[in-house]
Amino acid sequence: MEASICIRPARPADAGLISRIIERSIRVGCVLDHRNDPQQVSHWIGRQSADVISAHLADAHCYLNIALLQDKPVGVGMVTTSGDIGFCHVQPEWFRRGAGRALMTDLEGWLRIRGVAQACIASTRSGAAFYRHLGYREAAPAFSDQGLHRVALHKALVVPD
Repeated sequence: MEASICIRPARPADAGLISRIIERSIRVGCVLDHRNDPQQVSHWIGRQSADVISAHLADAHCYLNIALLQDKPVGVGMVTTSGDIGFCHVQPEWFRRGAGRALMTDLEGWLRIRGVAQACIASTRSGAAFYRHLGYREAAPAFSDQGLHRVALHKALVVPD
């Protein structure tokens, strides 16, 4: 039996690690979206550089988390206090093994504690089925964002009394 996945809040020192996990996830797991177009990949990865991640980590309106398996980082996620899921990326060798679900459960829990009633994400095609599996539904027609096909999804969150 595989060990359980642990989720912890990200720390400022994790910025480079988070950026590397995102880069690997995009390069390997999102080929459907970027079709190995070097310019597209470079642009997408540049939006998640260590400097950008550091800024998110310093922003009180953002929460970033890290999924660990036996103390090894296997995935990362981010959400804002407005309910926007910024990203959920998992190392390719850990796809479909529960890390993404654990990251999202933690992000959604963070939102619920803050009284946020709905989570939203502008998913890529490669991620849309994952979010639908977690209960997200289309909120608007698909659209294009800097060359990437996006699907606007949302999920109602039950807020504790």
